[in-house]
Amino acid sequence: MVQTSLETTKTTPPKLPPSTHEFAEVIHRLEAGGSMLPDTPENLMQIIGIYKAYAVPMDFYWRDLLYIAERVFLEPLPFFKYFLPKEYLDLHNHYAGDDADLRIWRGEATAHPELLEFMEKGTTFKMPKLLHHLWHDRINMEFAEACMQAMLWHGRDMGWGKFDAYLDSEEYKTNADRAIKAYFKNNPLMMGLYKLFPDMFLEQVRQLSYYSNLGLFWEVMAPVFFEMSDIYDEGGFKGVPDAMNFLVNGIFAIAGRPIYHHVYIGDECYEIIPKSKGFTWLYEAALPYVEAVFYRTAPFRGTKSYNAQARQVPDDQKDFHYGILYADVFPVGTAGIPPTLLMDDMYHFLPDYLKEYYAKHCRGQDDILIQLGITFQRSMYNVTSAVIQALRQALLYPLDDPNPKHLMKNRQFFEAQIDRFKRPEARLRDIQSPDYR
Repeated sequence: MVQTSLETTKTTPPKLPPSTHEFAEVIHRLEAGGSMLPDTPENLMQIIGIYKAYAVPMDFYWRDLLYIAERVFLEPLPFFKYFLPKEYLDLHNHYAGDDADLRIWRGEATAHPELLEFMEKGTTFKMPKLLHHLWHDRINMEFAEACMQAMLWHGRDMGWGKFDAYLDSEEYKTNADRAIKAYFKNNPLMMGLYKLFPDMFLEQVRQLSYYSNLGLFWEVMAPVFFEMSDIYDEGGFKGVPDAMNFLVNGIFAIAGRPIYHHVYIGDECYEIIPKSKGFTWLYEAALPYVEAVFYRTAPFRGTKSYNAQARQVPDDQKDFHYGILYADVFPVGTAGIPPTLLMDDMYHFLPDYLKEYYAKHCRGQDDILIQLGITFQRSMYNVTSAVIQALRQALLYPLDDPNPKHLMKNRQFFEAQIDRFKRPEARLRDIQSPDYR
């Protein structure tokens, strides 16, 4: 299992003058080994509870993403792509169970029991899968697909890794061509369309490669969040920095996990992106995910005008700021908008202590999804803090480095990261207060 301390952080007397940054208090907290999220028992309880509530649907997301990428592939009418076969429910997570490559969670490697129970009964009663699906009494995979699409759309200019560039290479096109022809070898109509519109099919395969990328990313995060929930239940986390450091250590422990895309047609495996390319979890999945989903995404339908004359959407993708770190949860909490779909998924798996918290502090059932969204926002600021600390640890200097010049380099790095939250839409100011509910 992942240990909870690779780098020991200590609060030491300041060796630098106080920061003059707008968020100086947050900068000093990061310099002391803390998180952007204040260290309070209430914050710790909220983020761990929501990690648990997130992990259960995520256990479905990663399995279904891989199923779509590996098996559904280019099915022209994929009506049943959200209907996971038993093979993928039983698929062993590589980071849980006795046969794990690296055991992060002490639980079982197959689909989580709470997930299986929900899939059988939903919020109604036991009935055929199709009826649950049509009644929308199911896990909302549309949220997972929206995250995948954000990664695909922003992949060109995020500055991390070489995954996206590889999708334009001749080697990738050759691999994709081989798989496309094998998939449609008995379908002359689709083969004819492929000859007429090869780029259209290739773009679909590129998208499926991002399905695989995100599935392999979340395969790691689900057991991380399950284990954090178990540690909290056992009294193992003493504060928010402990939870953040567990994530930091997980990032380093799993950084080299291969990112690939395999397609299974009959009994044969077609390696569209082979493991041998050396693409890794940190640079090709985790960092692009944080940038594309936490920071950027795109304006949700009905919340902003895409009309160029209205100028409600930035001209450059790098200036997009519609991720969870910026979201105003109240208007976003609308049916059909991806974060709301996630909130609905998490609602089914809340631990009892979080249900009691919402019952005490909120307006009962009337706004529970909004409160879930705000708690989720807090939790993702903690995850982002872990990413920032991990990058600092990998690229710069220890927090207790005796050299003031090195400490100043750390500060400049932290300040540059926090500059992104100077925008008025950012929720960094809000999460500093317990009254943000």
